[in-house]
Amino acid sequence: MNPADPEGKGYELRQLGQLASRVRHHIKRRRHRALLPHPTTTSSPLPLTRPFRLIRHFFPVAVSDRVRRPSSKSALLRFDFSGVLGASFGFIDGVLGLLRLDMSPFLFVCSYPSFLRLGDAVLSGVRSRKRVFATAAAEPVTAAPKRQKRGDEMPLDALPDECLFEVLRRVQGTRARCASACVSRRWLALLAGIRASEAVLAPAAPAVPDLNQEYLSEDDEADLMDLDGDARERTLEGMEATDARLTAAAVAGRLAAVSVRGSHPARGVTDAGISALARGCPELRSLTLWDVPQVTDAGLAEVAAECHSLERLDISGCPMITDKGLAAVAQGCPELKSLTIEGCSGVANEGLKAVGRFCAKLQAVSIKNCALVDDQGVSGLVCSATASSLTKVRLQGLNITDASLAVIGYYGKSIKDLTLSRLPAVGERGFWVMANALGLQKLRRMTVVSCPGLTDLALASVAKFSPSLRLVNLKRCSKVSDGCLKEFAESSKVLENLQIEECSRVTLTGILAFLLNCSPKFKSLSLSKCVGIKDICSAPAQLPVCKSLRSLAIKDCPGFTDASLAVVGMICPQLENVNLSGLSAVTDSGFLPLIKSSNSGLVNVDLNGCENLTDAAVSALVKAHGASLAHLSLEGCSKITDASLFAISESCSQLAELDLSNCMVSDYGVAVLAAAKQLRLRVLSLSGCMKVTQKSVPFLGSMSSSLEGLNLQFNFIGNHNIASLEKQLWRCDILA
Repeated sequence: MNPADPEGKGYELRQLGQLASRVRHHIKRRRHRALLPHPTTTSSPLPLTRPFRLIRHFFPVAVSDRVRRPSSKSALLRFDFSGVLGASFGFIDGVLGLLRLDMSPFLFVCSYPSFLRLGDAVLSGVRSRKRVFATAAAEPVTAAPKRQKRGDEMPLDALPDECLFEVLRRVQGTRARCASACVSRRWLALLAGIRASEAVLAPAAPAVPDLNQEYLSEDDEADLMDLDGDARERTLEGMEATDARLTAAAVAGRLAAVSVRGSHPARGVTDAGISALARGCPELRSLTLWDVPQVTDAGLAEVAAECHSLERLDISGCPMITDKGLAAVAQGCPELKSLTIEGCSGVANEGLKAVGRFCAKLQAVSIKNCALVDDQGVSGLVCSATASSLTKVRLQGLNITDASLAVIGYYGKSIKDLTLSRLPAVGERGFWVMANALGLQKLRRMTVVSCPGLTDLALASVAKFSPSLRLVNLKRCSKVSDGCLKEFAESSKVLENLQIEECSRVTLTGILAFLLNCSPKFKSLSLSKCVGIKDICSAPAQLPVCKSLRSLAIKDCPGFTDASLAVVGMICPQLENVNLSGLSAVTDSGFLPLIKSSNSGLVNVDLNGCENLTDAAVSALVKAHGASLAHLSLEGCSKITDASLFAISESCSQLAELDLSNCMVSDYGVAVLAAAKQLRLRVLSLSGCMKVTQKSVPFLGSMSSSLEGLNLQFNFIGNHNIASLEKQLWRCDILA
């Protein structure tokens, strides 16, 4: 023993140092890793016992140089027991490794639960600290690298499109997809390129609810329902119709009906937007494209390839669409039920033939103003697979002849609604053959507009061989006259509605003959702008009595005066709806007999433009039919004053809509209406009533319980009073 070192500390330290060096080399060679603690920095150092000083000397990371001093003197010394054990086990394992001994039994004993509980008891109250993995006990522990600054991080946009595509197709939910689409145009374009079949579906929801999930309030849930709910329809109009908006709507997905009306002049809807819509909404059932000139056959081909459930297609004003795009839709959309093509100069016969071959479920077709469509296209559409299902046909402005009408009459066995408009090449023979082909047995509605081929003979033939015909609308048919109306009435056994507009050869004599021979089911007659409707010099010997007629409309017939109106009142005793718009020659003397002869209560009365009617006529009307009157229009009746409003407030109990536009009513009349307790108006129009001022505002405000629509245009109420009135009538739509 060295005299200078009586306790032998130097010798002992040298031997332990040599042994520790060999142990370190052995541990490093065996690639042993020990779990070591971070060094702690606390206040003042405390003296350590000799074994721990040795461990700290050879394993400097095992025990810290400074440990936290206890708050009280009686407290035990705190140190990281697990760190010491880790260093000690590493030291012992190295020594035993030199002696070719196995340490696993010792480690097994140390891992026994009782031993662990003992360690827990020792370490109870000791603050836990983070741990790091070290490669060897002798190697210095380096601090973790600092997090890279945000400015130095690689941006997500640096990812190639393929990687970003894989990320975005895993985005779940409408809200998340919409938020991702708002990041940039690149993200929007990538999301638009994801087909519904390519999206990665979310895993099934766990059976046990996740308690760590963020709680959503009722308002948040309502917002989610609004965003992720069943928002199945979307309409883009005018300046809003762009590819970006259409693509964003497609990214949200689940759309069933999309309507594009008009297009942005510079960034309008193109094939890119239509393709994005098709990929994002494969369940699309209705597509409307109006005045979208940049959409071509490629866009329709994408719709045909993705949207196999499409049922309704409406194309109007799309000159770039041709037979190729229409044929693609016909082949790819077998569920198509309704097809409308208007103003598409590129569509010809081949496209319609393809629709007829492949769309066996087609029910309604409308072809308008397509110059290249002729008899071949119409024949190929009607006489093919669609013949058994086609119920509604509308042909307008086409270069078709009598041959097309013959095909319709023979093959259109399921047609119920037929409209023929502006067909100059169709003659009388075409209508006659169509009727005599005996194919229109189910025809219920027929509308003929500006067809010179419709004559008295043709109209009589249609009525004779169409036993189910219920409604006939004739507009600008210059060759239809009184001669066929009697025969037409006798042949139409179930006719209910006849509308005649701008047929100058039809007179009141023919109308009376029709009413004398009409079926007992006839309910409605409308005569509009027929200059031949004039007063007859002498009434017929036998006046017809049409007790089934419920609605009568005589509009803008300048020759219709009081004498004719009195005759109408005698032959129609069960009227409920009367429309005399534009009959400026009618006065009280002609209107009063109509009121008295009406045995059934009048419900809807329209006297728009009858400027010669006075308060006496209105008072008689409401006294006789106030219990049933629901709609009354006195627009343009310049002789109507507050006296009529006083009579209305006393006699009308069911009146819901009242139009007093351009009448001579004042604030007093408005006050009378507001004071009527039994009167609950829903719609009131005071447009152009110059005597209505701001004094009426309190009275109008008192009608807040029932009023839903109010028209205050062109009067002297003022914007400030309108704003005050909007607060009182918060549930009412005010037009000012």
